[in-house]
Amino acid sequence: MKSFFGRFLPILVLCVLTGVGAARAQSCDFAIANINFGTVTLLGGGAVDVSTTIDVACRNTLNLSLQLRICPNINAGSGGTSGADRYMRNGANQPLSFSLFQNGSRTVPWGSVTQTALGSPPPIDILLLPLTTTNTQVSLYARLNANQQTALGGSYLSTFAGAETRFNYQGYTLLAPACTAVTQNPTQPSFTVQAFVNRTCNVTAQGINFGARGVIASRVDSTGQLAVTCTQNLPYAIALDGGISNGTATARKMRKGTETITYGLYQDAARTQPWGNTTGQTVSGTGTGTAQNLTVYGRVEAQNTPSPGTYNDTVVVTVTY
Repeated sequence: MKSFFGRFLPILVLCVLTGVGAARAQSCDFAIANINFGTVTLLGGGAVDVSTTIDVACRNTLNLSLQLRICPNINAGSGGTSGADRYMRNGANQPLSFSLFQNGSRTVPWGSVTQTALGSPPPIDILLLPLTTTNTQVSLYARLNANQQTALGGSYLSTFAGAETRFNYQGYTLLAPACTAVTQNPTQPSFTVQAFVNRTCNVTAQGINFGARGVIASRVDSTGQLAVTCTQNLPYAIALDGGISNGTATARKMRKGTETITYGLYQDAARTQPWGNTTGQTVSGTGTGTAQNLTVYGRVEAQNTPSPGTYNDTVVVTVTY
């Protein structure tokens, strides 16, 4: 029996030494390109997608091939997290939500073994050939999440450094280890995520129809509507020009050929505050990120009735912010 064990003991020792040598013979470097959503307009409520790359360089100094598993853990970042969402923040510490994904269709979140609500890290498996450096590149997909119309304009940032990123790697022979078990060789590459929320406004208009009249023996009132959507806290002013004839606020002209009907546009239902494009005739407000509806009050005063037909005018709405 002593002779039997004596023949196998050197083989066991040799295996242990080979495992130690393999662990020391591999090293990796990682570089993550910054994520920049650029200037984004959020008033439409849609998501914004961009992507970046992770560059991996691993070296093998042994004269034999090695299998390597890399576990790229990405935590919340400096802006913090809520559930599966990460945040960038502006100078006032207000959040802007984004997410990181493993795939281009953005259905598999990219997280870490310590913050599982964010998702899991996608393992990267590499075959290291003898005495070579192996380079590979992995895509990291980002999404600025939808329905953030009420975000303030300006710059937002999240920084991933230190404990916010931890890439571990480990050699293996037959079965690749789960990332929850890979804790060796911690490396902490850094990157940032940033966006600039555009300060802007959109406006849509519903026309005014004074209807059909036989004679214009008395005043005729009607209304239209504007819907203005501006970035949160953005001041704005709305002006209405003089129409095709460039008339004053209360003496614009609807035309049919050379014939006209005079009308006015007003800010109030009593028709006492003209709405035009000169000082004191514009309507001011502050953006909320959602549509704000404003009524335009029209009036045709009694006047000589021109020949029958359709009379119209076009008024340009200008939003200054």
